[in-house]
Amino acid sequence: MSSAPIFLKKHADRRLRAGHLWIYSNEIDTVKSPLNSFTAGQAVSVHTADGKTIGTGYINPHSLICVRIISRDPQISLNRSLLVHRLNIALSLRERLFKKPYYRLVFGEGDYLSGLIVDRFNDVLVVQITTAGMEQVKQEIIEALDKVLQPRAIVLRNDTNSRSLEGLNNYVEVALGELPEKVLLEENGVKFHVPVLEGQKTGWFYDHRQNRAELSRYVQGLRVLDVFSYCGAWGIQAAVAGASDVLCVDSSERALQWLTANAELNQVSERVKTAQGDAFEVLRFLRQNEEKFDVIILDPPAFIKRRKDQKAGEQAYHRINQMATQLLSREGILVSASCSLHLARETLVEIVRATGRHIDRHVQILGQGHQAVDHPIHPAIPETDYLKALFCRILPSG
Repeated sequence: MSSAPIFLKKHADRRLRAGHLWIYSNEIDTVKSPLNSFTAGQAVSVHTADGKTIGTGYINPHSLICVRIISRDPQISLNRSLLVHRLNIALSLRERLFKKPYYRLVFGEGDYLSGLIVDRFNDVLVVQITTAGMEQVKQEIIEALDKVLQPRAIVLRNDTNSRSLEGLNNYVEVALGELPEKVLLEENGVKFHVPVLEGQKTGWFYDHRQNRAELSRYVQGLRVLDVFSYCGAWGIQAAVAGASDVLCVDSSERALQWLTANAELNQVSERVKTAQGDAFEVLRFLRQNEEKFDVIILDPPAFIKRRKDQKAGEQAYHRINQMATQLLSREGILVSASCSLHLARETLVEIVRATGRHIDRHVQILGQGHQAVDHPIHPAIPETDYLKALFCRILPSG
């Protein structure tokens, strides 16, 4: 890929020199580098206001995040060779951390491959391409993955909302090989079937792996409520860890069908029940029926997807946490999670504190969880540090 030059405004290189990988459209000198002269996904070389070359990347002139840096070396471009190199570096970390091949292999900026996500389910790889620059090298990505891992199948789950911001179409396809009838994974010693073609995102959420392992300390012999359960990652692991019974709540009938199959796979069907419906409505129904639970897990979708959702999103977190707290038994455990980038960890702590006090309960925070180690955080990019989980004990007042 040949590179076209872009020039930054004066001092706009400071964040890049600190390690950041993004350039915003308002940081580009549009007199020297008219944005309408570039095409989405085009390779570029990045120059400071005084002409020094500080890296290579790709551009989307229609996006707020206008340029994404690929390398600080002006001789390196985004091609098959670089992809193979970066994939091998990412693989070496995962192989050091995990005994079995079930993990997020590539976490975008965290693995210096902005716009690319790859989840590994043994010999099946599920890929998400979220930027025009990565879409330009889609075939090279497939070839690089095939060279590094020789998978049985590669699935492209290019159906995320973020693609529309890049001017990309959505599609799902098996790009290489033949997808087996059932894709299996193992997490914390528990087995699951993964709906890689139909499920959310890549079919699975590896980011809570360590938090779900932590959950096993709290559930032995207790009644558990798993809200926003999807296909059972939290609830079934709780049952396997010894919970007396688990109620899993999700709005999707299909997700609960997958969950039921996963309960059968792990021989815990007799202790796992499901309830389909809107989470808020189900919690209200459970309270009306005076149900109580010893452990409640809240792992909702992002209530705050954009800055403009902040107020309404925080209200939704307040509401769901308060409703859950009202269903807890004496000295119950609340696991409150958020994947909303725009919800600060301290804000989630305040929400849990406030909802406890609202119903005259005391809150003890026993632990705080983060995203799993296969989602490495880029220290210069706060957006890569997004996942929160609070393990709380909710006590009677007095």
